[in-house]
Amino acid sequence: MDTIAAPSAQQAQQDIAEEFAFFGDWTERYQYLIDLGRQLPPFKDEWKAEDYRVHGCQSMVWLVPSGDASKMHFDATSDSAIVSGLIALVLRVYSDRPAAEIVATEPEFIQSIGLAKHLSPTRSNGLAAMLARLKTYAAQALS
Repeated sequence: MDTIAAPSAQQAQQDIAEEFAFFGDWTERYQYLIDLGRQLPPFKDEWKAEDYRVHGCQSMVWLVPSGDASKMHFDATSDSAIVSGLIALVLRVYSDRPAAEIVATEPEFIQSIGLAKHLSPTRSNGLAAMLARLKTYAAQALS
């Protein structure tokens, strides 16, 4: 897997949909999610602060913004293997993009790969909370 950012958030979502289409069942897809989560870059311990914690997640999730409106970068981690995989997908779509693109991009990949149907309600809420926080950071960068 190369770590070169896709040309756009939209392209990243299409790439994710194509990757998940390779797997026949959800057992394989969950395993792939866990593998993606293991590839997240190291997360500094000092970032595990209440300021960066995403509430609404059953597991612990931290999301740290950096950069400015022209290019925002996010670092994130979780204490849950599957949630870490979700974070990896979210960062692929939203990190290292202009704030305006982040705010304008709907997370279509959640529907296109069938995540919406296969996540527990608490994980779905956590994913929604993480996306909302990320978009709030981007909106603040724009204002």
